[in-house]
Amino acid sequence: MARALLLIPALLTLAVLQGCAAPQPWVKPYEREKLADPVMQWSRQSLADKHREHIHSVREGARGATGVQGGGCGCN
Repeated sequence: MARALLLIPALLTLAVLQGCAAPQPWVKPYEREKLADPVMQWSRQSLADKHREHIHSVREGARGATGVQGGGCGCN
């Protein structure tokens, strides 16, 4: 009985660690061009999204982590 109680956590730990053992890219390099197609984007209104993001960053007074450089004061 004690052996079975030790075996269960050991198997669970092994199963969890095996998932992290060999990370491989899910998307092959030759398949990435299909994902970069504009059809695969969440929104088809990229200009409106950029404008909305700019207005949000100016109103919030914080900017960053989106690839945009600049201060948080809103003065570009």
